[in-house]
Amino acid sequence: MKHLSAKLLGVAFIASLASEAAATEWNVSVWGKRRAFTEHVEKLAELVSAKTNGEFTMNVSYGGLSKNRENLDGISIGAFEMAQFCAGYHRDKNRVVTVLELPFLGVENLEQEVAVSAAVYAHPAATKEMAQWNAKLLMTSPMPQYNLVGTGEPRTTLADFEGMRVRATGGLGDAFKAVGAVPTSVTSSEAYQAMEGGVVDTVAFAQHAHLSFGTINQADWWTANLNPGTVNCPVVVNTDAYEALSDEHRAALDSSVPEALDFYLENYGKLLERWDAVLAEKGVEKVMISDDVIAEFRAKAADPVRDAWIKDMEAQGIPGQELYDLVVKTLADAKAGS
Repeated sequence: MKHLSAKLLGVAFIASLASEAAATEWNVSVWGKRRAFTEHVEKLAELVSAKTNGEFTMNVSYGGLSKNRENLDGISIGAFEMAQFCAGYHRDKNRVVTVLELPFLGVENLEQEVAVSAAVYAHPAATKEMAQWNAKLLMTSPMPQYNLVGTGEPRTTLADFEGMRVRATGGLGDAFKAVGAVPTSVTSSEAYQAMEGGVVDTVAFAQHAHLSFGTINQADWWTANLNPGTVNCPVVVNTDAYEALSDEHRAALDSSVPEALDFYLENYGKLLERWDAVLAEKGVEKVMISDDVIAEFRAKAADPVRDAWIKDMEAQGIPGQELYDLVVKTLADAKAGS
């Protein structure tokens, strides 16, 4: 009996070690607070855990692991296994995906944003650039077209934009600069303070961010249809961590990405449906910019900013024209398919 008990204990101990060896725990760095922008990350963690019976877990940290501008650096050194970042925070580190931040691309909905992002993320130039940071592009964080909230009288003409201090990053910042505004790239977490302190007059965000970061609470008005573009915010994984996954765990992760994005789209859709009610509740005027003003804005910003971006990328050995053409074709296909 003693020998049998010893054998059973030994088997149990070995089984315990095997279980521990099979367990995978990832740390995930995002920022702010849980919101529509992070729901696909939360859903991904939920799905992966369910598919692996709790053997593969993700700890999602809202600012506890890194500052939002430093998430890509943290991924590169393996400080955590997964992270979200926005291209406009450090355009020199992720030049390829900034094609998705060019103004007035013509993206009309979140499904189209997912399509063009996926196409660019799969391009060899994107893979090569992210490899420099030991990072693999996993999925996008699709956002609707940005619009402005502001204080005082609404800005409804391009003349009103002259000298306007606006929180806008990446290609959006370039677009506003082209019509005389003064862009600043404070992070989303700093936008409320910048607006409250008078550092900026206006803030360009998607709807969820105006809610999450409180800028809607400072606002007198919101532009419903300016739609100059959006910011691209990938979710990436550390390449070494991804390659170290067992086949089972890697399959659970990869297969969960489309499901997580579908959940994100459904959840964000609910937010958009109640946006008008939010404006009314907070006493924010909904401003419609005239078609003539939007056309004038596009003429002054879209082509010059795009051409300058392509020229700059080509000079750095990045296929700027090819990437832009890929976005245009993918978008046309997505619109035709819908």
